Amino acid sequence: MVSAGDFRKGLTIEIDGQVWVIVDFQHVKPGKGAAFVRTKIKNIMTGNVLERTFNPSEKFPKAHVETKTMEYLYSDGELYYFMDQETYEQLPLNHTQVEDALNYIKENMNVTIKFFKGEAFSVEPPNFVELEVAETEPGFKGDTATAGNKPAILETGAKIMVPLFVNQGDRIRVDTRTGEYMERA
Repeated sequence: MVSAGDFRKGLTIEIDGQVWVIVDFQHVKPGKGAAFVRTKIKNIMTGNVLERTFNPSEKFPKAHVETKTMEYLYSDGELYYFMDQETYEQLPLNHTQVEDALNYIKENMNVTIKFFKGEAFSVEPPNFVELEVAETEPGFKGDTATAGNKPAILETGAKIMVPLFVNQGDRIRVDTRTGEYMERA
């Protein structure tokens, strides 16, 4: 059991049979009245985000979320297939479960899949990936890293901003947490 006074970002708890992750929290001690904890919580199954206040002494059961590294195999148009690298079992997931990671993953790439009570709910790509620039305006001689940015479309379909010197066909490193260009690969 975890009391609301001990909430931290990333903590997973169960409220009314639903699993929620703490996105943001703030301990508030007003001059008059009792202290409370203002939180922003996200339902890990549905993705709904709520703002809610709790009494610091309220207790909630901690939700145990399992993570497993799996390899992305392919998509048949409707489902996305991942393989457990230990048992070689394949796990089909639908578009809503993998939608956030699709911009940064390609076939044969390892990803982290989160499970709650055996049910997969989230796919996370590695923090940094190397992808090829599929489409962008050509760079010009004399362009420097600090001159500005231009839009580019990566081989996975993700749209990001890259420095002017990056050309079509270049391999670049991308931070998947922010979607930002890091460096040429």
